[in-house]
Amino acid sequence: QVRLEESGGGSVQPGGSLRLSCAASGSPYSSNCMGWFRQAPGKEREWVAGIYTRGGNTYYADSVKGRFTISQSNAENTVSLQMNSLEPGDTSIYYCAADDGAEVFPPPCLHGLRSARSDSYRLYKYWGQGTQVTVSS
Repeated sequence: QVRLEESGGGSVQPGGSLRLSCAASGSPYSSNCMGWFRQAPGKEREWVAGIYTRGGNTYYADSVKGRFTISQSNAENTVSLQMNSLEPGDTSIYYCAADDGAEVFPPPCLHGLRSARSDSYRLYKYWGQGTQVTVSS
């Protein structure tokens, strides 16, 4: 079926940058929405950023707006998250997610992107294994 795999995590000092990538593979598939969530030990899962893949619209949590950029590569069937000006609070495991690609409009996940709600994780079907991001001195 569909498989998502994250890469690009690592350890950086505050103010540094990382670029995460999420590659989709498996059955022929076109998502409606792809996004990034993060979860640190003892904390709730937090929505970080997302993209409406049909139109290219991007959405961000207030905590990362202006520092993170989500983008899509059609040729490589990947979505990336460029993270600049990283802060210790960004330390977390980052997960890539994609919806089921149902051919409906508007897809349910689009409402989740527009509302910037962390509980929008319920609208995604496929998940990667996660990649660790650590920001410390």
